[in-house]
Amino acid sequence: MGHHNFHIVVIVLCIAICILSTHAYGAVQGRKRAMSIKVTVDLPASVPAGGFLGAIDQGTSSSRFMLFDQSNSGSIVASAQSEFEQIFPNDSGWHEHDPEAIWDSVVRCIEAARDALLEKGNVVLADAVRCIGITNQRETTVCWNASTGKCYGNAIVWDDTRTSDIAAEMASDHPEGQDRFRSATGLPLASYFSGTKIRWMTEHRPEIRAALEGDDRADVRFGTIDAWIVWKLTDGANFVTDASNASRTMLARLDAAAYDPELVAVFSHGLLEAAVHLPEIVPSVDAGAYGSVVSPRCLGGIPIAAVVGDQQAALFGQCAYGPGEAKCTYGTGMFLMMATGLDPVPSKHGLLTTVAYSRKEGGKLQTYYALEGSVAHCGSTIQWLRDRLEIIDDAAESSKYAAELDNNGDLYFVPAFSGLFAPYWRSDARACIVGMNAGHTKKHICRAALEAPGYQSRELFDAMYKDSGRNLASLRVDGGMTASEFAMQFQADILEGDIEVIRPVVTETTAAGAAYAAGLAVGVFDGLEDIRAMWGVDKTWKSKIDEKTRDKYWRGWKKAISKSMDWKTDAED
Repeated sequence: MGHHNFHIVVIVLCIAICILSTHAYGAVQGRKRAMSIKVTVDLPASVPAGGFLGAIDQGTSSSRFMLFDQSNSGSIVASAQSEFEQIFPNDSGWHEHDPEAIWDSVVRCIEAARDALLEKGNVVLADAVRCIGITNQRETTVCWNASTGKCYGNAIVWDDTRTSDIAAEMASDHPEGQDRFRSATGLPLASYFSGTKIRWMTEHRPEIRAALEGDDRADVRFGTIDAWIVWKLTDGANFVTDASNASRTMLARLDAAAYDPELVAVFSHGLLEAAVHLPEIVPSVDAGAYGSVVSPRCLGGIPIAAVVGDQQAALFGQCAYGPGEAKCTYGTGMFLMMATGLDPVPSKHGLLTTVAYSRKEGGKLQTYYALEGSVAHCGSTIQWLRDRLEIIDDAAESSKYAAELDNNGDLYFVPAFSGLFAPYWRSDARACIVGMNAGHTKKHICRAALEAPGYQSRELFDAMYKDSGRNLASLRVDGGMTASEFAMQFQADILEGDIEVIRPVVTETTAAGAAYAAGLAVGVFDGLEDIRAMWGVDKTWKSKIDEKTRDKYWRGWKKAISKSMDWKTDAED
């Protein structure tokens, strides 16, 4: 079936078939793509010993190892990236990762960077790197045996929906419903977070239950991806997690200083002991909390000085430290986050109150907070157009098609493949493309897919204003979709007010944030202002749309959102 002679009838049939699936990618297992490593190197004229800050950026679809020049505005000097297999065991919204495949992708990226530095500049990686930071996909949950190092099955990914019924049942048993644990954790009951995933594992993986009730009880480990990577890097010596990741488990109270025994018991049927089975919660920025790298050997002895969840790392990398400063990351999902300082701001409008990061200042542990709006599908929607509908060859083509149209043709795409996250938290929602007529083409579908994050970020903006009382003057953006001129201009167009959309010079802000945090921990930077001085503006977008058109588009979006809710497939009834 050719890409460029795709008939409208075939498009409609494909949409009908794919949307009946409850997962964005539709098939039993994701397409196996070549797991090649993409490596780039741009070395400065001279490389002083310890002149680079390293970052492991472990994301939903790929892993990366990056090096940043601490003396030259934080410029990227090397990057190695490797995709890994996405596993979809069935057509009911399940999404898994092989933890060993994740670890292998991390090692391969580090070794590829090592080889490229030697080849390009005769630079020895271990000599050039002062320290490393780690940032990771949050909530994704792994269970393994500490003695054997073997995992008890695949990791359950953050956007997996298998635990929706668990969340719904737990909500129905309490007068506060979905907000049953919000006052303690800042989070609503949802399949998104680690707690329900752990509960599902203890219920549906007999080998885990048997281990927890048998002689192997003390060897069972549960953790998010950061804990798994640190454990592997240190050859099992350190079983820790940082405050930002811990705040996404639903097992820790909002101050993230320690796990709540009652929450741990509720989500594990009383089988888990935090001190044995869960990683110790340590400060995000701390040169002594994570140990040093043992494996792979090419980084042997390098200290791990910071760990920060991916969206919090992007906030750090965007230098959005002050209360009211915000960033939006357009990656696999979309995540709008606003710093609130030392005070957690409770949300009554569907947002998450979360830890941004923690560190010791003057000998005292300080925890910084943020408000977050999470959207499950953003870049993954474009991947769906490429891999499932097969109407584009790459992401750039979707932007090209969108820009060729004068308007949206009253077509809207709600990418609720995993239900709707913030601000709705509706697990019964499903993806839909609405308003279609015989005159629409694949160009309209591409445009609608690129417009969806703009609409959703406006919904999150509105909720943030209601919760915090702060009206944001600008939005710092990062992630793959910021390369789309169309998507960023539409983002500026659809936001109310004169809000500037700003893309920084260094757009790899997630990895940069982890590297900067590590540099702060070891004293490369004296304080946050030193890091802020490295941040620079690449491009700014301002609204070009008239108010009448903006309002028309917005009304259409709200109607489309309403059509996506209360949708169940036959298999779920």
